[in-house]
Amino acid sequence: MGQGTDIELWGGIEATRNRVGLKWFDQLDRSGHTVRLDDLDRIAALGIRTLRYPILWERIAPDGLDTADWTWPDERLTRLRTLGVRPIITFVHHGSGPAGVDLLNPAFADRLGEFAGAVAVRYPWLTDFTPVNEPLTTARFSALYGHWYPHLRDMRSMINALLNQTHATIQAMAAIRAVIPGARLVQTEDIGKTFSTPLLRPQADFDNERRWLSLDLLCGTVRPGHPLWEYLLSLPIDPLQLEAIAEAETPPDIIGVNYYVTGERFLDERIGRYPVHTHGGNGQVAFADVEAVRVRPEGLYGLNSILAETRDRFQRPLAVTECHLGSTPDEQLRWLEESWHATANARANGIDVCALTIWSLFGSFDWNSLVTRDEGIYEAGVFDVRGLVPQETALASWVRARARGLVPHNVTRATPGWWRRSDRLLYPTDLPIAKPFSLTGD
Repeated sequence: MGQGTDIELWGGIEATRNRVGLKWFDQLDRSGHTVRLDDLDRIAALGIRTLRYPILWERIAPDGLDTADWTWPDERLTRLRTLGVRPIITFVHHGSGPAGVDLLNPAFADRLGEFAGAVAVRYPWLTDFTPVNEPLTTARFSALYGHWYPHLRDMRSMINALLNQTHATIQAMAAIRAVIPGARLVQTEDIGKTFSTPLLRPQADFDNERRWLSLDLLCGTVRPGHPLWEYLLSLPIDPLQLEAIAEAETPPDIIGVNYYVTGERFLDERIGRYPVHTHGGNGQVAFADVEAVRVRPEGLYGLNSILAETRDRFQRPLAVTECHLGSTPDEQLRWLEESWHATANARANGIDVCALTIWSLFGSFDWNSLVTRDEGIYEAGVFDVRGLVPQETALASWVRARARGLVPHNVTRATPGWWRRSDRLLYPTDLPIAKPFSLTGD
């Protein structure tokens, strides 16, 4: 038996259905999972017994509950139940709701709550839900950076989009728990870390506080005295709205930490060192925003440290709910193995983290452009879907072994991943390179 045998191995299917202008980008269609019921048998054969799974509001009830088509979820959820796989159900995955609503529409929360209640009535045996995946990330991409619909670019819109998704989550869980009293909220969020030059330390500190905001809201801690309270009021945001969310306190039963190598950022006012596409600013200082792994001599802050920070802030059970690297199969294996050890080490050090989620089992499309363009750039997962039938990749044997508590034999431990080597650095650095990395710790 291998290290970390008390860590569950969960699976996940990339289910983003984001909108850009008048076009929707649907990962379920693009991967072919929409039409392959036997994908669920492939997943179960790996030994996975918990699966993040989409029952997307925009797909099932695009024109309202009266015309909802339950054929697809009826078939899929029945099959999962037969296979003994517990689903964690997601309703909105980087979406903005059906046509006619969006992240800033007051109807968004009420209508998602109604949909969630209908799901609970139809499938009362379900136990775990993520009504809205990564609400802060979705709010940033849709209403601060303008990548996704409704394509806004200001902080007030971003916060309002986040508040609307928070209201939606609260209403969804209330509707679900009226039918399934013990239903659990598994709230996912992309948790990274921002570093900077000394000049930009205030901006980095702000970003590192803001990354917790979706979880703080659900936990009812965004009240007077919260580090961002005065800032939120200055936007302005209605304090009564914040107080209503705090009073409705709906803390996650499990906080899902989504962690990516690109989630650690570095801010530098010396913009001449970096490509133009990295240039931005905060209205006071122009700066480049780049992947920290490409410039920080110290290397990655690391999943183990992220899990410790999350535990310290919330004191709630955790899971790693997305673990993926877009790279070669060898590097993907190294990333999985390193993430497994980080999760196991965190648990051994007293952090209540229960699972590591393989994301995404059937790969993903066009995340290199943040799914803003249809270029067909595919990143394989445990399966490669580019043929007539999904083919197992090198990750499959790793998953089978870990799901059974065994040590995989196909990981090249002699060579560290690119994110641990000196050739990861693409930009000038002023400090010596960090010491070599050990697989058994961050």
